[in-house]
Amino acid sequence: MDNLIHKKETQLQDTKGTSVLTATELVEGWCKAGVKEGMPLMVHSSLSSLGYVEGGANTVVESLRTAVGATGTVVMPAFTPHIADPHPDQVGIPDTTVIKQRAEVPIFDQNLVSSMGSVPEALRKLPDSLRSYHPQASVTAIGAGATDIVDGQSLGFAVGHNSPFGRLHDIGGYILLIGVGHNRNTFLHYAETLTPQPRLKIRRFPLEVDNQRVWVETLDVANDNDTYFPIVGQEFEEQANIHEVMVGDASCRLIPIQPFVSFATRRLTELLSSTPHNK
Repeated sequence: MDNLIHKKETQLQDTKGTSVLTATELVEGWCKAGVKEGMPLMVHSSLSSLGYVEGGANTVVESLRTAVGATGTVVMPAFTPHIADPHPDQVGIPDTTVIKQRAEVPIFDQNLVSSMGSVPEALRKLPDSLRSYHPQASVTAIGAGATDIVDGQSLGFAVGHNSPFGRLHDIGGYILLIGVGHNRNTFLHYAETLTPQPRLKIRRFPLEVDNQRVWVETLDVANDNDTYFPIVGQEFEEQANIHEVMVGDASCRLIPIQPFVSFATRRLTELLSSTPHNK
């Protein structure tokens, strides 16, 4: 699967643009977008959006590390949504087919491949990177603040205050969107956990407890499905005068987490309070 992700995104790169981006050009691009030495930086990215990058995903990761320097931290989602109940609507005693398919769902471990793409995978595989522990919503981090950021993540509301997202918020981190929109910006989920009436879903995943495989059920904020997040993200960019910077073929924006979350929490509260499904 790891090789397939890299092959797919490399093939997509070949279809965009004709120039070759080097590590030096990427660093210049991140700095132009506003990335500075010492920043704690959450990165949501699309490798293919950049065009052809010399060295691929590894070069992107190294360029980000160079841009934030030795005192900065690079963080990326390393989600594993496939660690989930294949029969979430099953009630009662399961039949043999359901039992078998549930048994095939892997138990999370920190070496498990993520489905978030080549760039997060390149970061995850670095020997000095660290990963938080959540069966479905882990993050990978590297740099000066990595230990504190990944240390502890609640099973319920995995993107809420007691999570790497909460810590990045509290220390005044930044979000870098590389060729992706706010439908990929997990801090909108974080903001929704702070609203009075968040949309909810059930996470269900296996864990090993006392040498036994058990299924754990927890609450978290639900998927937005492009309903409000793109609207709220665009509104914030307009009022905060966030400027788009092109790095290669990719539209990139650097967003300060604390003012963004404050705005998004207020705006999502307004939007969610007016929707029938939330009453």
